[in-house]
Amino acid sequence: MAELTYRDAVAAAIAQEMERDESVVFIGEDVGAAGGVFKATVGLLEKFGPTRVLDTPISEQAILGVAMGAAMTGMRPIAEIMFSDFFAVSWDLVANEIAKTRYMTNGQVTLPLVIRSGNGGGSRFGAQHSQSVENWAMAIPGLKVVAPSTPRDVMGLFAAAVRDPDPVLFFEHKSLYSLKGEVEDGEILDELGKAATRREGKDVTIVALAAMVPRALAAAEQLASEGVEATVIDLRSLVPLDVSAVAASIASTGHLVTVEENPRLCGWGAELSSIIAEENLFDLDGPIVRVTTPHVPLPAADTLEDAAMPSASRIVEGVRRSLA
Repeated sequence: MAELTYRDAVAAAIAQEMERDESVVFIGEDVGAAGGVFKATVGLLEKFGPTRVLDTPISEQAILGVAMGAAMTGMRPIAEIMFSDFFAVSWDLVANEIAKTRYMTNGQVTLPLVIRSGNGGGSRFGAQHSQSVENWAMAIPGLKVVAPSTPRDVMGLFAAAVRDPDPVLFFEHKSLYSLKGEVEDGEILDELGKAATRREGKDVTIVALAAMVPRALAAAEQLASEGVEATVIDLRSLVPLDVSAVAASIASTGHLVTVEENPRLCGWGAELSSIIAEENLFDLDGPIVRVTTPHVPLPAADTLEDAAMPSASRIVEGVRRSLA
């Protein structure tokens, strides 16, 4: 057992899969010699050499085009898009080509590739470098969408993503890179589409993802001091989506609060709420409450960014509204 930062877990996860499988290669802007703009890939170039860790020009289209071609010819590429906002620059490749190739070739061509990216706000990077875009990807059939909240889950979920036969978008939250956590020794492999219960409680179910998980846990601590016991579920992935874990919890607690960093309109919490309302309505004893970022570009000013993003206090207020 070792304590790793979320940042170091990224490098360790990539190294684990590159050591296991020689068909795994890693490409992206500044991922090699510079060790990544967030220093999450330090040491990989030295360990695996320039034929397997390739620095690219500043072109998201080129990065993903190369990754797609490599996957089509039997390799398992890992591609980095430095900021998830930059998916917008190459969205045709992601949404129209990578997501649909297996379907349009009737399974004759598969694309076992992982696109990893720094996602989310809280780091004062401004509206064009702070978006939480996992809901963009969730809306596209053919993509799997993963967003870990702990160093240990970075390791296990990344291994599952690399070994998956389909394209996986792997969102690493920028504000979690310095987070430390215990990671067991040896190979770590999880299963995509399995949520994790981070805390058990009888009164309300709080569902969160990535950087919102620690905030949900902080809110649960505050609620416990008021006599309210909350279950906190970390979805870990949006596609596949573990609705069963949420439904089972709601059958016990009777209340659901979702916490999402996405702008409110069409966020993943809206989809989850819709499914629960349709399939588990009579298990609910109060309204479903969504705690989100408002539908605005994320500000760069620290006080405004903090006000826009879900906080522990806003989560507590959401729980109170559901219970009321």
